[in-house]
Amino acid sequence: MRHMKQHVDRHTTRRFEVRGAGGTRLAAWDYAAAAVARDDTRPGVLLLHGLLGRASHWAATARRLAPRYRALALDQRGHGRSDRPEGPYSTEAYLADAIAAVEQLGLGPVTVIGHSMGALTAWQLAARRPDLVAAVVICDMRAAALGEAGQREWEDWTRSWPVPFATLGDARRWFAQQDPWAGAPSPVRGDFFAEVMVEGEDGWRPQYAPRHLLRSRDPWIRDAHWDELAGVGCPALVVRGLDGELGRAEAQEMVRVLPRGHYAEIPDAGHLVPWEQPDAWCDTLERFLREAAWEPQRATPA
Repeated sequence: MRHMKQHVDRHTTRRFEVRGAGGTRLAAWDYAAAAVARDDTRPGVLLLHGLLGRASHWAATARRLAPRYRALALDQRGHGRSDRPEGPYSTEAYLADAIAAVEQLGLGPVTVIGHSMGALTAWQLAARRPDLVAAVVICDMRAAALGEAGQREWEDWTRSWPVPFATLGDARRWFAQQDPWAGAPSPVRGDFFAEVMVEGEDGWRPQYAPRHLLRSRDPWIRDAHWDELAGVGCPALVVRGLDGELGRAEAQEMVRVLPRGHYAEIPDAGHLVPWEQPDAWCDTLERFLREAAWEPQRATPA
């Protein structure tokens, strides 16, 4: 028995502090810190979660990438362990925070991987600061404006949450099975939202303030972002789940507009692609990163 090998998860977590726009304190996380050496030369990766997310959602992806990449995840303002200022919650603020993270963590030239709102920040970063970005991955985020009706529907949905939840299990069960705004029951969805709950004196609530979320969505409602996509000069991958919020026609148009666009579609997945199909997601990601590293450089569009 003494010769039997034990399989132990050797990953440890390291937290970094970043100072974002207006001095906002942001938490960045290395979920595979045990793999880091003093002379670490792995290419940098910055993982940006979406609205309603947090950096810890990226732990599995970061650990999968860790053998070849220095992958860090950022808790964006108002989320996770980062500060929750009253404002601003604008695209400019999120962009400034991402720039600060890349520069202060020494990740550039970095591959920026974003989901939903994080994907919008990712491609804006690539367009505005091409010197910092080597490649970008856009997961289930639309370039078209969503319109006022979409904002009202989303606000109605967040107001329908029966908070506070008495237990964390109640929160997981509601988002997985009972939420009337959701589709088919989804344990993955339940786990995703349970991870952003915090316990207070009266029960469990989401860690973010709904008013901050609504402000964050304002630019999606009013503005389209096609011009910014056209300004992304690095390799860019658009990923969608077959049943996600980003439709196939719009996704393929995004790829066409991107000067060096690539497309991937993952079956049996909706908006939460990286968590609903983690193996297919990571396989797609790693294949793109390998190909992007060898893709001939082209001039950034004027």
